[in-house]
Amino acid sequence: MLTDRFAEYLGVFADVAREGSFSSAARRRGITPSSVARQIDALEAHLDAALFLRSTRMLTLTESGQALLVRARRVLDELDDAQQEIASMKGEVQGVLRIACFPTFGRRHVIPVVAGLAQRYPALRIELDLTERLADPVAERLDAVIRIGSLADSTLIATRIARQTRLLCASATYLARHGAPSCTEALRGHRLVDKLHGNDLLGWADLLGEAVGAGQAVFRCDDFEAMFQSVRAGMGIGLLPDWVVGEAIKEGELVQLLPQTCAMPSLHTDIHVLRALAQPAVKLRAFIDALKAHIGAPERWTVAAAAPEPAGP
Repeated sequence: MLTDRFAEYLGVFADVAREGSFSSAARRRGITPSSVARQIDALEAHLDAALFLRSTRMLTLTESGQALLVRARRVLDELDDAQQEIASMKGEVQGVLRIACFPTFGRRHVIPVVAGLAQRYPALRIELDLTERLADPVAERLDAVIRIGSLADSTLIATRIARQTRLLCASATYLARHGAPSCTEALRGHRLVDKLHGNDLLGWADLLGEAVGAGQAVFRCDDFEAMFQSVRAGMGIGLLPDWVVGEAIKEGELVQLLPQTCAMPSLHTDIHVLRALAQPAVKLRAFIDALKAHIGAPERWTVAAAAPEPAGP
């Protein structure tokens, strides 16, 4: 009977609603799209109500589906909380750990951490959502999200894990062709790498007094890794987080420019892990502790402050 597997089918339904397609939900669960479709059909038959409006191009929730999704999330969260509470009593790190963060931060700093956790705790499974958008732990049933920058007022609980500093940098190839800027004002005469969308999210206006103009930006992109690669290839000067370019500067792949700008408070911000529950599950505590250890204090990407120039005679 479906009653025996109702919670399982609710989980499939919630995944389809979240992903917007049977195939995406199937990939998320590691099953076939036809199996997902059969479970949704069985759930609709059991409830005697259509949950989705299906067409060849899109899948949308019906009114009944929207009502069920609200309650399904609550039920699934309660079941997950119960499992985690029991696991916490036994001190076990197990279950599915769901995290969302920026793609480049995830690839560089989260994957090494969760890889170590998965090896240490065989009963732990990881779901990592690499996204530029601000994921919602509550609506998307995530254990936590990693956010960089100022935090909006919310009911989410923040744990500070690191500090970010934006650094001016360029490749030796670029500097050989165009020279190095002697001051921030001289940046106006250089080719700059900027973000494609968003209102000056890299913070160029903090240095220039205004956002980068279209004619001055030699390369625009929303992906930090791509911006890093463009700077390394000699396309222009970047103003990028130290967790992106710090290692390359320390290894000599990039040259830090105008290091005195690091003293500007506007170029510094915190990195937080945000969660919805007051008491994090054992698996989340293990992740946060491992991530802090991986990052280190000071952070592994920190570039040593340049020595002050000697005073003139």
